[in-house]
Amino acid sequence: MSGEQRHVLVVANETIAGEELLLRLRELAAGDGVTFTVVAPINEPREGYVVYEDTRRAAAGRRLEKSMARLREAGVHAHGFVADDEPVQAVRDALASLEPPVDAIVVSTHPEARSGWQRRHVVEQIRRAAGETPVEHVVVDLAAAAEGEQNVLVVANETLLGARLLARIRERAAQGPVGFLIVAPQSDPSAQAHPDAERRLRQAIVLLRSEGIEVHGQIAHPDPYAAAMHAVRDERVDELIVSTFESLKSGWLRRDLVERLRRDTGLPVEHVVAEETAEARA
Repeated sequence: MSGEQRHVLVVANETIAGEELLLRLRELAAGDGVTFTVVAPINEPREGYVVYEDTRRAAAGRRLEKSMARLREAGVHAHGFVADDEPVQAVRDALASLEPPVDAIVVSTHPEARSGWQRRHVVEQIRRAAGETPVEHVVVDLAAAAEGEQNVLVVANETLLGARLLARIRERAAQGPVGFLIVAPQSDPSAQAHPDAERRLRQAIVLLRSEGIEVHGQIAHPDPYAAAMHAVRDERVDELIVSTFESLKSGWLRRDLVERLRRDTGLPVEHVVAEETAEARA
C-alpha cells in the first residue's frame, strides 16, 4: 500500500551478499516506505572452541558492508549489524528491541545440501520465535555464482604445520575467493587443555592470516571423523583437505578416514600426505 511504512528484518551471514537475496530485497523495496535491518549472526560451533574468533566477525562484517553498499546503490534504505548470537536468538533480540517494530522477516541460507542452518532447522525455529510475523526463506546458491567464495575444511593435527599442507592451502587460496576452517582434533580426550594442538593451530592461523588468507580454526572432537562431520553439519563446507602422515604411521588412515569422509559428506576430499616432522618422531 502506497505510503505504508514497513520494517523488514533480514537474517543472513555467508549469503548476505548473494544475488538471489539482493534481488528479493530490491523487489520488496519497490513499495513505498520500506526499511531493512540486516543482521548477520555469528553462531559459534557446538563442538570444541574457537581460536581467533575475531576472524568470523571480520568476515561477516566484510560481507555485510558489501551487501549494504549494493543495496544503497540500488536506492534501498538499509542498515545492518553483526550479532554475536546464533540466528534464532538474534531474531528474538531484534524483535524485542528494534524500532519501528518488525513487520516481516527474510531469512537467507545456502541450499539444503550445504546449509548448516537448514540442517539444524533454523528457519523453522525462527518461524516459531517470530509468532505472527511472516517469515520468508530465500535460498542463495553461491557455489553457482562465479564470484562466490568457497569454504574449505582442513582437518589436521600433528601435520598442521607441515610444509606440504601449508603449501597446498596457499595454492588453493590463489585459485579464487576462499575461506578456510581448520579443525584440529584433540590428541587426548581426557585432558582439559590441549597446549600442543592449540600451539600448532595458533601458529598456522597467524602465519596464513599474515599472508592475507582468510582462516579461522578450532580444537575439536578427538575422533577426526566426528570432528569433520560436526563441522560439515554446523558450517557451509564445499570441499575438504585432510592431512595425515603416510599410511604406515597414520592411525587416521588405518581407520580409513579419507574414504569415509568422501562417502559420508558427498564432498570433494583431498588427501595431503605430510612429511615426517621432528615433533612427530619424538
